[in-house]
Amino acid sequence: MAFQFVKKIKEIFTGQKDFTSGTRIVINCEKLENRVALLENGVLEEYSIERAGSTHLVGSIFKGRIKNIEQGLKAMFVDIGLDKNAFLHFWDAIPAALDAGLEEVRRGGNSKKPKNVTAKDIPSLYPIGSEILIQVSKGPVGNKGPRVTTNISLAGRLLVLMPLNDSCGISRKIEDPKERARLRGIIEKLTLPEGMGLIMRTEAAGKRARHIIRDLSIVLEQWNEIVANRDSKAAPVCCFQEPDLVERTVRDFLTEEVGEIACDNQEVVERMKTMVAPISRRAVRRITFFNGAGSIFERYQVQRQIDSAFYRQVWLPCGGYIVIDQTEALVAIDVNTGRNKGSGNQDKVLLETNMEAAAEVARQLRLRNMGGLIVVDFIDMKARKDQQSVFKTMIEHTRRDKAKTQILPISQFGLMEMTRQRLHESLSDALYETCPQCKGHGMIKTPLTMSVELQRRVAAVLQRQPENERDILVVVHPDVMQRLRSTDDQLLVDLERKYLARMTFRSDPTYLREQIAIVNAKTGVEIKL
Repeated sequence: MAFQFVKKIKEIFTGQKDFTSGTRIVINCEKLENRVALLENGVLEEYSIERAGSTHLVGSIFKGRIKNIEQGLKAMFVDIGLDKNAFLHFWDAIPAALDAGLEEVRRGGNSKKPKNVTAKDIPSLYPIGSEILIQVSKGPVGNKGPRVTTNISLAGRLLVLMPLNDSCGISRKIEDPKERARLRGIIEKLTLPEGMGLIMRTEAAGKRARHIIRDLSIVLEQWNEIVANRDSKAAPVCCFQEPDLVERTVRDFLTEEVGEIACDNQEVVERMKTMVAPISRRAVRRITFFNGAGSIFERYQVQRQIDSAFYRQVWLPCGGYIVIDQTEALVAIDVNTGRNKGSGNQDKVLLETNMEAAAEVARQLRLRNMGGLIVVDFIDMKARKDQQSVFKTMIEHTRRDKAKTQILPISQFGLMEMTRQRLHESLSDALYETCPQCKGHGMIKTPLTMSVELQRRVAAVLQRQPENERDILVVVHPDVMQRLRSTDDQLLVDLERKYLARMTFRSDPTYLREQIAIVNAKTGVEIKL
């Protein structure tokens, strides 16, 4: 505590901040894009972007209409007013039990047992054409529509309200038994409307009862507005729009551990202060406006980390590295020792590399927002205890991840299999598009390969053309033209003599390496095979 105080005094007198310690949130607001970075001891741990005009669907609540029921898929498709119908699995339409990461708290008034609903009951409860209130649990990915659930929840800063589920719970991340008992007592005394439940978030630890009650009243007011929209408007309609990136950041990340929120937009700073003021006046003082020279991401040393974090190959502090490849079915991650030769103890070198790789893999999955099936190929370790150490490290570093993860121990082949919840498209899908030259392969054909293919195609064209129409123009990329001129010119002469043809070659820098056009020199019409 004394050390932190000395640091603060030093920052005030020198005017220079120490970015290598503490937790900070840095927000960059631009015309086309907003970016949020969470730094811990100077290291980028979370990164999110939101483009102008885009809407964040996950968490939004819609009043939809059942369009069709697929018994084979055990699912319904719901019209919520978007281009693609939402997907509602039967299991997502059943009242859900509390997650394993929560401790259930029984309130005195919850003695009435709800009717047990099974998947078989869903088609009769929600026939085609009926209206239904649902919440988006997973955004559209590729050509698939959003996934939705009837288990609606509204997140506040300290708690999560479940308006259609009377279960109550406390996050197991709050480990202090006395604090859990105190929060349990607050839940038991809270006045909740009938049929509603709530979950105490980790941020509720240490907060006074009046702060929790104030947060509850805010989310109850939100729910009343949702009900009013549901009852007054015809389906399909959006009853609640999940807040934008800035508001979600304040709600989900502004905890006691965060020492500063820095933003380069004065209006956004004032909006954040207005949002936080009713709940925590101390938090207001931590929100600052950055008006220094240059980019805020450069000043806080964020941009360099973003640029290096999204390479295919990511270096580790020990000198090893990981290679990340994303396919349609899964994410494959390979671990290599690289420059890490160690001091002679090979087992120690392998363990050190794998331990650092496990921590970096967990970080990279968060930064890149990768989901689905993930396979990590660790360097083979003989000792079972070393494998367990790497497994525990991975679990420890994924614990902070807001997306749910399931991890299996390292197999006899040295592979660790895990799944990560895919809430919306990965960051690479949002930022990049498929390369028009390689079509996503990451490689293009060599000039030699293109020369072979060109000669094959020209021969096929000349064979089909009448003898008086064998005057052709061939247009290729400059790299291929260089190969034809320097190495394969005699082969082309032989081809001309063989078919009694006249061939003219021209390079075009606008062509892709693998692009070839064979044109009738007299008519200018391209000859297709």
